[in-house]
Order: sequence, then structure tokens, then C-alpha cells
Amino acid sequence: MSARIADVTGRYLYLDVQGVEYRVYFEEAGTGIPVVLQHTAGCDSRQWRHVLEDPDFTSRYRLIAPDLPFHGRSLPPESQEWWTEEYQLHQDFFLAFHVALVAALELESPVYAGCSMGGHLAPDLALHRPGLYRAAIGLEAALHSHGVERILPWLYHPRINNDSKPALMHTLCAPQSPERYKRETAYVYSQGAPAVFKGDLHYYVVEHDLTESAQKIDTSQTALHVLNGEYDWSAFPAAGEELTAAVDGAAFTLMKGVGHFPMSENPEAFKSYFLPLLEQVTAG
Repeated sequence: MSARIADVTGRYLYLDVQGVEYRVYFEEAGTGIPVVLQHTAGCDSRQWRHVLEDPDFTSRYRLIAPDLPFHGRSLPPESQEWWTEEYQLHQDFFLAFHVALVAALELESPVYAGCSMGGHLAPDLALHRPGLYRAAIGLEAALHSHGVERILPWLYHPRINNDSKPALMHTLCAPQSPERYKRETAYVYSQGAPAVFKGDLHYYVVEHDLTESAQKIDTSQTALHVLNGEYDWSAFPAAGEELTAAVDGAAFTLMKGVGHFPMSENPEAFKSYFLPLLEQVTAG
């Protein structure tokens, strides 16, 4: 078998977020309208590899998939004694990270797409940073994800094997998704820093809550699209529909045959939803 080269470039960006410099890794592919791709909790940009390597996307869009600080190849900041405190992802930092990223890369009228915690960030961006992105696409998004806080201590505990995390992620995938991609999704999860998944879920299950504020989102400034997988038991379809119903002008799509990680567990099925949506939000 001959070798193949994926036309994906990995780069580092020294990014100031809330007065702290972070060495942020991101992968980039394609040319055209910029699309920022946000990974899920406890994971990294490898989840988006199928989109980054697909010419149907790269021929029309400049795809940018960053590793959030503490994730993947984005190391903790040199200037902070980060090991002296528990890692937690907070909404204000998550928002500030994307403001800094868009400014540093000088992105003009970009599109945002994120999954899981990145899906939750889509409506938060539309609410708190209107106009930063022309459209915010929330995959596996919801008004909130309260009710599972009790599991957080067990996600980083000396008596819980690290294999429990990828095993849990495997259960979030749809039975129809190719087994090789479900296993790859779980495998990538097994490599995250043990404390980071739990810390990310602080934002996902504790801080993110649009119950009283979703109606304030102005979709004329940032269009909001919500897509939830049919087999996702975390951000289940009804949760996505509830979010969409609360936002005037938002749109909901049920993705059939996929679970919580559509872009990595079943890239072909995901493409059938994501590519037409990108065409829609960038038309004109």
C-alpha cells in the first residue's frame, strides 16, 4: 500500500487569555470561509480529523481545530503554578479563549461548531459574544446538563481505573456507528490528562445553564443551529429541542444513527448533516 499524506497543518499559537499566555496547538486545513471546530470535554482536536481530511470540506472552508489549554498538545501555562490547584474549566475562560483565538488568527466572519461541552458553548457564544461568529453550531447541545454532578468525583479517583472513562464514552456512541471509529473515539479519550475530563465537566454540568436566559439570544447577530444525535443519552434529542424552542430563530436537527460524537464515531453520517448546514450558514 502506498503512503498517503493528509494535507493538514499543525501549528502553535502563543495566545493571551485573561492575562495568561498559553501555547495553543491547532490543526488547520483548507481554504475559504473560516470554521472553528471545538472538541469535547477531556479530549482534543483529533476528534475532527475526518472533517479536516475531507476535500468536500477543505475545498470550500478553512477549518481550524484547536486544542484547548490543558488538552492534547496545548500544555498548561508556564507562568502559572497550575499543579497547586484543581483544574476546572469555567465559562468565562472558555468564552475568552474563543475571543482571543478569533482575534489572533484575524478570522473574518467565521463559523463556530462544537460538540458536547463545545455544543453547550455555541448558545453561550451567541448570548454572551454576539457577532463574534456569524453562526454557532451546537452538536449535542442543551439548555443545561444538571443532574449528573454526583458522578464527577468518580471521574478522577485513585480507586477508579482510567479505562472507565473510554468505556463510558463507548456507550455514548450509536450501535450503527462503525466499530473501528467508536473504538478510536474511546481510545483518544483514554489519553487525556485524568483530571481534565472531570474539570471540563464543571462547565458542562454545573456552570452552563440557559434556562432563564436562552430567550435573550439574538440570532440576527449569531445564527444558532442545534444538532443532537439520536442515540446520545447525555445531550439527548429532547434536550436539544428544548434549547431550540427557547431561542427565537434557532433551528434544530435530529441526526439519525449517531450518538454523542458524530464527527468521530460516524464521519460519513455526520457529513450528510454538517456539510449542507455549512453551505446554508455561509450562503450569500
